Amino acid sequence: MRTNAPELGADLLVDFLNTLDVEDGIDAIDDAPGFAAWAEQHGVDAGDRTEAKRVRDALRAVVDGEEADLPSVGLETTCGERSVGLAAHTAAEAAVASSLILSIQGRFGRVKLCGAEDCRWAFYDVSRNGSRTWCSMGVCGNRQKARTYRAKQDDAEPVDQQRDAAAR
Repeated sequence: MRTNAPELGADLLVDFLNTLDVEDGIDAIDDAPGFAAWAEQHGVDAGDRTEAKRVRDALRAVVDGEEADLPSVGLETTCGERSVGLAAHTAAEAAVASSLILSIQGRFGRVKLCGAEDCRWAFYDVSRNGSRTWCSMGVCGNRQKARTYRAKQDDAEPVDQQRDAAAR
């Protein structure tokens, strides 16, 4: 049986968490028409934007390893032929339902926030051992490695200067 229900899971959750773009300072939930379009694209109603923002912020905190007060949302259970599921009608409900599904599957820990403080983009870690740190190795990972390299070079400079002075 196929319905027009939203596709709950990692993709929806990550997209919901990324309605906050830390790098560009954009909150898609603040833009009512934009958030309504986002919700329609994901097969849900936008719902109360204040509730959606509170749910998103709490889930981002949990994904980041912090404790948070997740607002209570009403989730409806469904029964079909040889199946039981969750029905989500709003964006906030769909995000919570997706989180529950991933938790039950033992995959919630693979939803992460980029380790770059100026990014914090949510992503689903598909690496074999679940150790991915950055949303993109080519962008955020490369930036961090360059920063680390420059910091090591700056730390090594005074030692090199002392060695050169002692050799003279």
